[in-house]
Amino acid sequence: MKVEVCANGLESALNAQKGGAHRIELCVDLSVGGLTPSQDLIEEVLNQLHIPVHVLIRPRGGNFVYTREELQTIYNSIEICRELGCTGVVSGALNPDGTLHTEAVARMIALSKDMEFTFHRAIDLAVAPIEILKQLIVLGANRVLSSGGKPTAIEGLPVLTKLQEAAEEKISIMPGGGINSGNAQAFSAHGFDAVHLSAIAKPPSTSLFDNAVHGVSDVDEIRKVVRILS
Repeated sequence: MKVEVCANGLESALNAQKGGAHRIELCVDLSVGGLTPSQDLIEEVLNQLHIPVHVLIRPRGGNFVYTREELQTIYNSIEICRELGCTGVVSGALNPDGTLHTEAVARMIALSKDMEFTFHRAIDLAVAPIEILKQLIVLGANRVLSSGGKPTAIEGLPVLTKLQEAAEEKISIMPGGGINSGNAQAFSAHGFDAVHLSAIAKPPSTSLFDNAVHGVSDVDEIRKVVRILS
C-alpha cells in the first residue's frame, strides 16, 4: 500500500522521503487547504528528491469554482510542471451547482499528458460524487483524493468504500484527511491501494506570533504509517 505525503515545503518533502513515503504532493499554505507552490520550490524539490513528486495546482483558497482567468492560471501551472519533469499534478474544478466542470477538467488532463492526474478533494464538495467519479473515469483521471465528504477520512470511510466499489478498479480512490498511525490500518483493511497524509508536527512557538509557526511533516510518524501499511 502506497503512502503519499502532503509536503508543505522542502523540509517536509525531504522528511517524507526519509520516512519511506512512496511519493509526495507538494504544496504551500496548508492553513487554507494547500495552494500551488512556486516554480523555484518545485525545482528545488525535484533536484533533491528521488521519489515521485506530484504538485497541487490550486491558485487560491476557498471553493473550487474558478473564473476564466483562474482556470488559465491552472492550465499554465500544469504546463510548467510538465516542462519541469514532475510525475503528476493534483487539481480539479466544479461548477457553481456542485457538478464537475467537465470542460476545464478535460483540458487539465489533456495538458497533463505523460503526468498522472489526481482529482483533489473538490469531490468532497460535489453534489453527486459517484457521478463525478464516473465522469473522471471517462476523462482519463488516474485517481481521486477524498475524505468521503467528511472532515476526516475515517469519518468518511462508508462513502469512500462506496466510491471504491463504483470505481471498479478503473480509477484509484485515495483516502486523505486526518490519516495517521492510529487509524491507517483501517484503510488497508478496506482494500485501498494508497493513503494521503501530511503527518504535520507543529513545534512549540517561541514567539508572540503563534500562528506564524510553520509545522513540518514528521519523519517518525511517516515511518510508523509506512511500517503499518507495508
